Amino acid sequence: MDARLDYFASPRAGKALKHFMSAGKALKESSLPAVTQELVALRVSQINGCAACLDMHTKEAAAAGESQVRLHMVAAWREATVFTGAERAALELAEQGTRVADAAGGVSDEVWARAARHYDEEQLTALVILVSFMNTVNRLNIITRQPAGAYEVGQFH
Repeated sequence: MDARLDYFASPRAGKALKHFMSAGKALKESSLPAVTQELVALRVSQINGCAACLDMHTKEAAAAGESQVRLHMVAAWREATVFTGAERAALELAEQGTRVADAAGGVSDEVWARAARHYDEEQLTALVILVSFMNTVNRLNIITRQPAGAYEVGQFH
């Protein structure tokens, strides 16, 4: 499969994406735990069906020491016993934040309260921006049919 667009071949797109990706770098440097960031990135990408992001984030998480069991269980996190309460709250917030068109109410007060019990304001801010960031990246990749499978750990960091 070939991508419809090569974002890196266009000077204008390259400039815009450079600025956009700097937001992703800032998220990596936030106090939101790195493992939580990867789990959230995976869940958002699963919901949206973004193969390129699934390729990237499963490889990044595995390289950081995440277990295969947990990576395989992200799609069914509600029934899985391998996630902490904080991770479960982040995954729930990520799901509702991703499915805003499906849930007219957006993120419920109950889901927000569960996340707020586990994360401080800086971490909640990073979590909200991460969910939004991943949804945008997923759409950039899906619209242009970016292929998956060739990502190498650290390629975009």
